[in-house]
Amino acid sequence: MFLFGRSTGQTAARGHLIPLSSKALLAAAMIALDATTAGTLAAGTLAGGASAQESQLPHGTLAAPPSHGAVQFQVGQRNVKSLYADRDSVWVGTSGGLIHYDPARDRYQRYDNTTGLLSNGIFYVGKIRGEIWVGTYGGGLSVLNPEQATWRNYNIPHGLGDAFIYDALEASNGDIWIATWSGVNRVIGGAMDDVEAWRLHTVESTSGGLPNDWVYGLAEGKNGVIWLATEGGLARFDSGRWDNWNHAQGLGAPYDLVKDAMPFRNDPGEVSSHHARQKAEQGLGDIEVAYNPNYIISLEVDRDGQVWAGTWGGGLSRFDGQTWTTLTVADGLPGNHIFALGRDGDDALWIGTSRGIARYQDGSFSYLSREQGLYSDIVFSIEFAEDGAAWFGSLGGVTWFPKGPAEAAVKG
Repeated sequence: MFLFGRSTGQTAARGHLIPLSSKALLAAAMIALDATTAGTLAAGTLAGGASAQESQLPHGTLAAPPSHGAVQFQVGQRNVKSLYADRDSVWVGTSGGLIHYDPARDRYQRYDNTTGLLSNGIFYVGKIRGEIWVGTYGGGLSVLNPEQATWRNYNIPHGLGDAFIYDALEASNGDIWIATWSGVNRVIGGAMDDVEAWRLHTVESTSGGLPNDWVYGLAEGKNGVIWLATEGGLARFDSGRWDNWNHAQGLGAPYDLVKDAMPFRNDPGEVSSHHARQKAEQGLGDIEVAYNPNYIISLEVDRDGQVWAGTWGGGLSRFDGQTWTTLTVADGLPGNHIFALGRDGDDALWIGTSRGIARYQDGSFSYLSREQGLYSDIVFSIEFAEDGAAWFGSLGGVTWFPKGPAEAAVKG
């Protein structure tokens, strides 16, 4: 079964959901929890027929709380790839299903492939037109109507380019963009149930304007410009025109600059023919570690319209429309693998890496790590609520700063 508990000084017994201590949480992140080994959840049914697993968690007290007001939650041996703060609650997208958590009541509901989703692997969760949109790993796009508590699903027969969905975006002109592993969908006017409104943009259909069909991130910039993160570089769609940039134009740091700070020695190209082909095509075939500066994992556009691209081992690159600038460990980043990007209410950039989180503003860094209360230093997702509270998703758990993380940041 599934555990999602606040950190306290207690332990978990079969048949109950008891929050764990901070140390136990970290140990639990190394153990895979499945339906036969963890505690039980009371089965619930929502109005309208969308069933979910629901449980009330014991409140207790923080016997050995993390520092700086952080609250930790465990999700077992699962990655938390996406978070969405929805008023007073948060949606947590994991590799083992979707969780909707209400901190005020300390209650959660879990959705998986038995309760409406077509796949338990979640890469994206967000809110579009008042509904919760969930991009899955192999199960297409699932949309939850929260008022009716019903799901509807979109997959390849509806027009999706692929059943693997990494991101979704409603543009200011009403178009909906969906990032897939086989190009990017654009649904004109957001008419999801009109097959004639669906478009699929690929390397072939754009004559190379989209540099790679594996699209990982979407963001809207000034004047309705759409930016796309791909495994082959950054793309821009502006009034029907496509442009792109890669390492040769300035994206990502050169290997010689980052090789001494490379924590991951395993090369994805050794286990994936796709990655091996990509590296060969990009002139990286002789590099046998986890480095590809063309591979953009995370994407953000700030208020000034500058694009921030987090790369796979090549650091964090900034593009102002003309010039590239790249920050690496040598400049103060905790790590050069940039898994997540987010902006707070002050437009400061928060950077989730393989070695903790950095906050970047006005040319200066501050940091968060396990010492300041993070569940794990491997951070996959970042989300800020309207009240300033912060949520960080990682391997095995989630960290919540109810009063915001600024007070926990250690100046660099």
